[in-house]
Amino acid sequence: MGQCCSRATAPDSGRGGANGYGYSNQAKPAQAPPSYNPPQQAAEVRYTPSATNSSAVPPVAVPPKPTADTILGKQYEDVRSVYSLGKELGRGQFGVTYLCTEIASGRQYACKSISKRKLVSKADREDIRREIQIMQHLSGQPNIVEFRGAYEDKSNVHVVMELCAGGELFDRIIAKGHYTERAAATICRAVVNVVNICHFMGVMHRDLKPENFLLATKEENAMLKATDFGLSVFIEEGKMYRDIVGSAYYVAPEVLRRSYGKEIDVWSAGVILYILLSGVPPFWAETEKGIFDAILHEEIDFESQPWPSISESAKDLVRKMLTRDPKKRLTSAQVLRKLLRN
Repeated sequence: MGQCCSRATAPDSGRGGANGYGYSNQAKPAQAPPSYNPPQQAAEVRYTPSATNSSAVPPVAVPPKPTADTILGKQYEDVRSVYSLGKELGRGQFGVTYLCTEIASGRQYACKSISKRKLVSKADREDIRREIQIMQHLSGQPNIVEFRGAYEDKSNVHVVMELCAGGELFDRIIAKGHYTERAAATICRAVVNVVNICHFMGVMHRDLKPENFLLATKEENAMLKATDFGLSVFIEEGKMYRDIVGSAYYVAPEVLRRSYGKEIDVWSAGVILYILLSGVPPFWAETEKGIFDAILHEEIDFESQPWPSISESAKDLVRKMLTRDPKKRLTSAQVLRKLLRN
């Protein structure tokens, strides 16, 4: 269930799993909405007092030190002055996630440290800036990992976020096999709520899958939190996106046709619901090409076990989320209403 597809060629779209805190870079930058204001460094104001009349001398503005060589566009800041870094939680292709403790309060968080040596292109640097912007933009919303801050030093960019001790949804699905309809509906509601929040706030996630959802605690009914916005973009109204991104089993057919919008997130959520109910993906093959062909052309299997024992209302919801025509597919708001009714 972990095969990935790249924007164009490579089979792996993600930058590694880092225990659900991995970083992905296969996306083009998009403009942030007007509500986002990137950090601006205030000019230093220097006063030169006069020996006779200090009030007669105007202040002299000293330009700020250049920040063109930094990724975050601000002065270097040592994350260790605020947080104490502890044990490693996970490792991905581009960085390592650590347990970290806020020195002032003793509260624990997760710190994703991304090596700047591996951010070789301008696109890589723009991608990480955009991911941080999106995390900051969405922070504080239900079912989304809380963003605490971003720091940059000579070697790394550090992203501090909420610690989710329950691990990935993917691992829990593997352990369970499949869920009851009631339990699947609870998880699906959280997943679709993330989609609804993202779309309302002008963000398309583009890589929804169980590996990118973390459980806040190890409890059975722990809150689900979305993480890893490395492929996400700010939605430009009227624009049709053409780069192929996402993970093979979860990618929508219009992505493969290179003309898509935010509706792709509902498709991916529908794939997750199918897996929750049955334990297997709706479209499967031995190769990535085979998976893509199935997504484009094959009918959804509702005949194999356990589907004969699953309610018609659940099957109907899956069908309407996995409608190949994005214009006829349910919106996230419509899915939430159906889940609440049923």
